[in-house]
Amino acid sequence: HVQLVESGGGSAKDGEPLRLSCVASGSSLTNRCMGWFRQAPGNEREAVARIGSSSDDIYYSVAARGRFTISQDTNRNTVYLQMNALKAEDTGVYYCAAAPGKTCAPFVARSPSFYTYWGQGTQVTVS
Repeated sequence: HVQLVESGGGSAKDGEPLRLSCVASGSSLTNRCMGWFRQAPGNEREAVARIGSSSDDIYYSVAARGRFTISQDTNRNTVYLQMNALKAEDTGVYYCAAAPGKTCAPFVARSPSFYTYWGQGTQVTVS
């Protein structure tokens, strides 16, 4: 079993940055795909970025590309999402997700159903 705990959300003004963290604990996550998703009120949960066991394996959604950076510290079992130049449309609850034992398959890894474990979410509000 894997537990994921997100932190770093909060309020930001248009153009400001925020950095989210996701700490994983429990079962080994040596080989896995980790993703960040977000959900705005009334909208479906959407993929923002994901990273594989290798930091060369990274994907960004169109909305995140060029502004957000996903990274990881495997020694700390932590995945980060640096969000720069935030916009009002980035507002939502951000979730960390883990797919143990899976590689980040293109397209498939964009779907929430690909992931087994989820954090509780952290609110990001941009105004």
